[in-house]
Amino acid sequence: MLSHSILTVYHSLHNSLIIHNFMPRLSKLSPDQVDAGSRQVFDQFMRERGNVPNMFRTVPHRPEIMQTMNEHFFKVMNTGTVSRKLKEMISVRLSYLNTCEY
Repeated sequence: MLSHSILTVYHSLHNSLIIHNFMPRLSKLSPDQVDAGSRQVFDQFMRERGNVPNMFRTVPHRPEIMQTMNEHFFKVMNTGTVSRKLKEMISVRLSYLNTCEY
């Protein structure tokens, strides 16, 4: 079965990544390390969530991408038929399964 094979490869890769404990390739930037536009996004997250998601702390290495990523994230999280709470729960679970800090 193809789906069983894919699942087996996924679990093997996932376990390998856990064993090797790979380090992140991009550092997480603090508010004092980012440009003004990225700082506004950081401030928005702090007002709305009380923290800045780690993926948004790495993106300011490429400031030209930060604004469009934020707009996309906002649309994904605030539109559609799936509740924002469920989307957050899915994000936390996937982060855990991929051994990422959420």
